[in-house]
Amino acid sequence: MTNTPTPVSLRVKPGPGRLAVTGVGNALLDVIVRDHSGLHAQLGLTKGAMNLVDLERAHQIYAGMGPTVQVSGGSAANTIAGIASLGGTCGFMGKVGSDEFGDVFVHDLSSLGVETSIARAQAVDGATGRCHVFVTDDAQRTMATYLGAANQLRLDDLDLSFVERSEIIYIEGYLFDLPPAKEAIRRLIEAAHDCDALVALTLSDTFCIERHLRDFVELVAHDVDVLLANEGEIKTLFGSSTLESAFEAVEELGVLTVVTTGPNGAQVSSVHGVVSVPAAEVETVVDQNGAGDLFASGFLFALALGADPVEAAELGSLCAGEVISHIGARPEASLEELAAAAGLL
Repeated sequence: MTNTPTPVSLRVKPGPGRLAVTGVGNALLDVIVRDHSGLHAQLGLTKGAMNLVDLERAHQIYAGMGPTVQVSGGSAANTIAGIASLGGTCGFMGKVGSDEFGDVFVHDLSSLGVETSIARAQAVDGATGRCHVFVTDDAQRTMATYLGAANQLRLDDLDLSFVERSEIIYIEGYLFDLPPAKEAIRRLIEAAHDCDALVALTLSDTFCIERHLRDFVELVAHDVDVLLANEGEIKTLFGSSTLESAFEAVEELGVLTVVTTGPNGAQVSSVHGVVSVPAAEVETVVDQNGAGDLFASGFLFALALGADPVEAAELGSLCAGEVISHIGARPEASLEELAAAAGLL
């Protein structure tokens, strides 16, 4: 089933002092290299996956990368950067080290107009996290991530006043890799429900789901209002062999769900059943890194403005199309201008 394009409505634009979306996730520095010769395999990394590494291994990988491009990243932070590019009011909570990389991360988000509540870790909790990204010629990305301070987020690091002001709280699944972050996320969800904010969750990665399958199933069944995933992730979560059977499981839970399917666009649950939304046309796909993050930017921002799920997925597809047209996981063009030109804002 397909739909005709419909502009996103501004019928319930967040009022003064409100935040459309606040993201909570790993605050990371992206270290990016063009991988023309299988460098990721030479370094023992699984193609197309997010590989967790310790600091010593991170140093080894970085030493073998050659010339790199370094930009602030992290999945939820990329999504929030996209919402800022759409002209949205937004916030971010995370944790960085007490080092120069941490200073850069905070500066980069703040310079976009994002309100930040970013805790600083003591040296014992590690340095600012880094994600080493290998972009192969087929536009696939392989990641080796040292989480460091990013995944030491604790309950007392959260500023719950951000939750009180937000239409949507967006949680990055990667945060579940350490117990302190799990406790913090549970409290965050409780606070969001107390404030009638929507709770959105990205499943992040199939390996992440496998590591925390029970936690994710319980979250989706009881606490999540909006679920974002790609096809592999949603199948892994529900143990489904097909996307259709995964959506049947979602329907039983009553969770608004959108599943990205690469060049085939996205599938979104709606009152009309599962609707197909085509991918934005892109002349050349350069780097798929950030495609899901920026799809989430458009989808969540549109929901915060009162759009229906299909309208939201259309804006998400436009944002994803911009980011895969260049290296890096954050937009280079104004998404607000692109969306206005396309009749989506």
